[in-house]
Amino acid sequence: MPPLPALTRAECEVIDAYLEVLDLLGRINPARGTDTYRGLRAAQGLVSKAVQLRDALTLMHQRGESELHAATLERALRILDGERRAALVGPPAAGPGDRD
Repeated sequence: MPPLPALTRAECEVIDAYLEVLDLLGRINPARGTDTYRGLRAAQGLVSKAVQLRDALTLMHQRGESELHAATLERALRILDGERRAALVGPPAAGPGDRD
């Protein structure tokens, strides 16, 4: 795994909380789920992770970090498997026999 780019502590917290929210949304996704209990547990956890994400962004704002360095954060997300995790939030890719 390549090394993560240099991030502030608040940026690390934003990335971590964002990825945890994505993971939970992927578990809630009704197009990918297998049972309601798993989705329910993920939805319950989503609340606290969303609060952590909000708090990390609030901290950045209060410290005067008014800009997100998108290229650096994108690199971190890619290294931490963000693309795969984000893909689980949407519907699965249509197969050859699937209709629109």
